[in-house]
Amino acid sequence: MKIIICGAGQVGWQIARQLSGENNDVTIIDSKSELVKLASETLNVNGVVGFASYPDILESAGARNSDMIIAATHSDEVNMVICQIAHSVFEIPRKIARLRAKSYLTAIYSDLYRRDHMPIDVVISPEREVAKAALQRLQVPSAFETEYFLDGGAQMIGIVLDETCSVLNTPLRQLSELFSTLRALVIGVRRNGELFVPSPSDQLFLGDQVYIFSHIDDIPRTMEIFGKISKKREKIIIIGGGNVGLNVAKELELKADKIRVKVIEKDLRIAELAADALEKTIVLHGDGLDLDLLQEANVQSADAILSVTDDDKTNLLVATQARAAGCQITISLINDPDMIGLMEPLGISAFVNPRASTVSSILRHIRHGRVRTVFSIGDGEAEVIEAQVMSSSPIAGKEIKEIEFPEGVIVGGLKKDTEIIKPMGNTKINQGDVITIFSLAKDVPAVEALLQVSIDFF
Repeated sequence: MKIIICGAGQVGWQIARQLSGENNDVTIIDSKSELVKLASETLNVNGVVGFASYPDILESAGARNSDMIIAATHSDEVNMVICQIAHSVFEIPRKIARLRAKSYLTAIYSDLYRRDHMPIDVVISPEREVAKAALQRLQVPSAFETEYFLDGGAQMIGIVLDETCSVLNTPLRQLSELFSTLRALVIGVRRNGELFVPSPSDQLFLGDQVYIFSHIDDIPRTMEIFGKISKKREKIIIIGGGNVGLNVAKELELKADKIRVKVIEKDLRIAELAADALEKTIVLHGDGLDLDLLQEANVQSADAILSVTDDDKTNLLVATQARAAGCQITISLINDPDMIGLMEPLGISAFVNPRASTVSSILRHIRHGRVRTVFSIGDGEAEVIEAQVMSSSPIAGKEIKEIEFPEGVIVGGLKKDTEIIKPMGNTKINQGDVITIFSLAKDVPAVEALLQVSIDFF
């Protein structure tokens, strides 16, 4: 595919890196020459310096024969103009835009993005994606990464194994025998910085970061087996009352469980807006780094603190202070991937990465085949891909053991009609089934080929 990416920021960079690594013809446009130069020298991409909303710049980037354009600049309006020009002037078939402003995302204005109005095929909202990710972290606070699949019937969780894990030094084959009714599967292990798909003979060791795919009903039992005790969350503090914090607080208000939420916001105007928008939540005006204010909010008795300001350092420091004050679960929003390594030394339970959330949303619309969901693992190290199996797919009608999956690929779950099952070697994959596959980045093209719809389908 020939793809143009507008914006060489963190999201544009990550998308360019992944797509160029899969032998796509990628061109990246940015007004900052240093970012374009860095991308051209570091990645296998073409670089164009200029404003992506200018038709001549798009033309020089090869827009006339491009298959897709991704508008991921910092300006909503620029992204919208890019998509309009891409459609009206260059007839680019697929247009994806990142939009932040809430007004652009309101459902009653959805007609705006029709082909005869503002022709955007896919709208990505970072704030909405991040709020969703933050809520998922709160639901399973002992997991550093989590995502739902198969229409909410299954969940992938990433946990760090400590001395409380009862299955350390146990081969995975034996684990399956011990808990034969458990609908959960270890799909990935990160050890000493390296991510791999484990074999049945592999053991789990202290300090391993383990990715587990589980039926939603078996999550509590799975967490217990791996030494993570789930505690009901009743008191939550959110630092930052902007779009992300506000969306999370609103969602928590809607839950049937009686969850008491407090929001701390430094900016008076934003705090007042949050207070007006929330009904049950207490909004405090002040600095989340102020220990006296944290104590006033009873941080020591809070079940979890979620720090989602627009400053990574503030989020890390708030979480550290909260942990020192007695809060057991601390979750931080981290934009800079270099800071993720500070999580463990600072004792931070989990993090939310806006870039990863946005990238996952975009990849879902890029992958070949009948793909429904894509979740990017770590720094683009792997993907969890959910797709519907078509009649023309090479895996349709075969048992899992008959399929030549690459070494870095494993089937995590399968949905047949309404039933979600744990995949075994003799499980037959049929047309219409929904399959979830964990794949290391290098093997994603091979997975796409297995899910590929043949040309005669169209």
